[in-house]
Amino acid sequence: MHSPVRCWTAWLLALVLAVVGCQPEGSGTGGTRQGFRPRESVVDFGRVLEGAQARRGVAVLATGRSGVTVVAAVDGPFAVVTPEVGVPGSGVADVEVVFTAGDGVAEGTLVLAGAGVTESVRLTGMGVRPSPCPERPCSTFHFDVASGACVETPLEEGAACTAESRCEVNGRCKAGTCVGEPRTCDDNNPCTVDACSPTRGCVTTQVACPAPWNPCEVGVCDRDKGCTSVNVDDFVPCGPVSCQTARLCLLGTCREMAPPEGFVCAPATACQDEGRCRAGACERPEPVELEPAFRQVLEGAPVSEDGGPVVLVEGDGVFTSVCGGDAGCQLVAYTGSGLLRYASAYPDGGARTLLAASDAGVVVRAADGLEGYAHRGSGERLWEATWGALGADAGTWAGGPGTGHVALTESGDVLAYVSWGAAVPDGGTAQMESARLVWLAGREDAGTVLGASQVEAWSGEARLVLGADGTAYVYTVDGRLRRVETEFSLTPLLDGGVPDGGASLAIANGVLLAGGSAFVRTDAGTPTTVDWDTGTGTRVPLTAPALVSSGGTMAYLFARACARTDGLPCTAEEERVVLRAVESGTGHTAWEVDALPHESLPGTVYEAALLQGDVVGVLADAESPDGHQSWLQFFSRGERVGMCPLPAQPRVVGAAFEGGALYVVLERDGVWTLESYGLGPEMQVSERGWPLRHGGPGGVRRELP
Repeated sequence: MHSPVRCWTAWLLALVLAVVGCQPEGSGTGGTRQGFRPRESVVDFGRVLEGAQARRGVAVLATGRSGVTVVAAVDGPFAVVTPEVGVPGSGVADVEVVFTAGDGVAEGTLVLAGAGVTESVRLTGMGVRPSPCPERPCSTFHFDVASGACVETPLEEGAACTAESRCEVNGRCKAGTCVGEPRTCDDNNPCTVDACSPTRGCVTTQVACPAPWNPCEVGVCDRDKGCTSVNVDDFVPCGPVSCQTARLCLLGTCREMAPPEGFVCAPATACQDEGRCRAGACERPEPVELEPAFRQVLEGAPVSEDGGPVVLVEGDGVFTSVCGGDAGCQLVAYTGSGLLRYASAYPDGGARTLLAASDAGVVVRAADGLEGYAHRGSGERLWEATWGALGADAGTWAGGPGTGHVALTESGDVLAYVSWGAAVPDGGTAQMESARLVWLAGREDAGTVLGASQVEAWSGEARLVLGADGTAYVYTVDGRLRRVETEFSLTPLLDGGVPDGGASLAIANGVLLAGGSAFVRTDAGTPTTVDWDTGTGTRVPLTAPALVSSGGTMAYLFARACARTDGLPCTAEEERVVLRAVESGTGHTAWEVDALPHESLPGTVYEAALLQGDVVGVLADAESPDGHQSWLQFFSRGERVGMCPLPAQPRVVGAAFEGGALYVVLERDGVWTLESYGLGPEMQVSERGWPLRHGGPGGVRRELP
């Protein structure tokens, strides 16, 4: 028989074992819960520079005497370094979390699991986008993440520095300003013109010798003799060229002859190989459709005014202003190869029209004044100059510079011929009543008025240009052509003015082409009138494009042409656009050619450029019943030597030639795009003169030196 005491002991032991068996797996002593817990419920990573990373350790405590394995998981922009950690019994281990900062507040949840337990920790962080810090020669700047501001540290007195002007060398800091010695640019060569550009340093150009009267000679500069002339190579064209008969140079004389077999009768373009004379005919392959170097869809419709730029090209930047979509209106910048650089929303969301661009910034016209935006970076607004600041009574007047009223200097300063008129209610157009020329700083203290002419009565549409030496000229359609003096007074160049001229002004090598109707030398003298009465029918010159060769000897003008001689007006189908080459010394026509792609279809000329080798590139379209077809055409010596179709049936609104490319803003099937096309081998925009309607692809209205 069993003892009662022994039976009770056995029952108690079984009870204890049962209770212990109910504890969590791996538990230590009874009554202590096996598991873990995070030390903090919220972990803040603080302010972190955009694109940088911050690390924090999240402490995990074991709640029992035995170790526990914890698995960690989190979503971006947070990440765990090691997704599984071991926590020793009654100990602590860190789960390392990395925060990759973007722009703005970031939140996430760190989920911890192990031993049948799940815990969570809230994660927060603030990504801080750095503001562009200014650059000053005698200070260093760094962006302070904690304050969100740029911190300046002045350099020591006498420290070496780089002057803002590249016309100064050996700079030293004095009282916070970098002071240098004048740079010497004279190369002691009488055949070069030496100058110093604040942004480019020494600039050397060859002396432009006068063009000889003989087309088979070319002016050259000899270091000992000065300007003289030499024969051009034999068989160089000196007039119209065909494969039956051609005007060619031979031993310095222009002669009419049958060109030799294999003679190049048409240059190679982006869509055709060169043509050669074979058995009296110019043989070349059929043109193929142009292939874009890049195509970018624009998030909205482009903004422009009649005759103004729609796309600007400056250095490696391509700019356009668009409105549409959720972003409203914005300035959009791409690289020359088509990569998006930035899309900068305008502060009030309103529309802006492009005016000009340089490495100092992009100048636009807003409803309340002029504004400048960064060329690079995020495209932030750098400055604004309201109509009130420019001289108008801001309470009752509205105003603005129109197309061709803004020019940019070599240093990035802004010259603008600004006009004002009484404001019209309900968004009507103001009638201009007053005008003045203003000079605005483009870099340091950008937007500040540095000078201004007297307010004068509005004289109608105007054009403003800068010569290669920086001298400014203003032409208004009442015929006045004036030079801007250093004290900002306007001096007339001609007593009688330039009559019957449109709103057009170009300059090259000391020759001004005013109104598309007269050549005027910058040192005054008698103007030479363009002979628009040459030929049958009537010619009405267009204000733009107007191109002038680098030597100022030849101009290329466009005009609406009507062949009727019965006095009746031409219909739209009968009217043509012609391209005419005009000699600046005489005003006579050297040659004229139909500038539209098809002889039987009406069309529009959008842009033209003077290319190297006396070739004129023209972007135009033809209007057929089936829609528009746009063509890139090439003209030389009175002949169309090539034409390349753009893909499909685009509606072109603006374009710019730059280097060896054509940049076009167009619309197809309701989609707006920016596209780039190559011009072809050895096809380059002229590097001197007035090669585009705005002087340069950036719209700066400055003669290319």
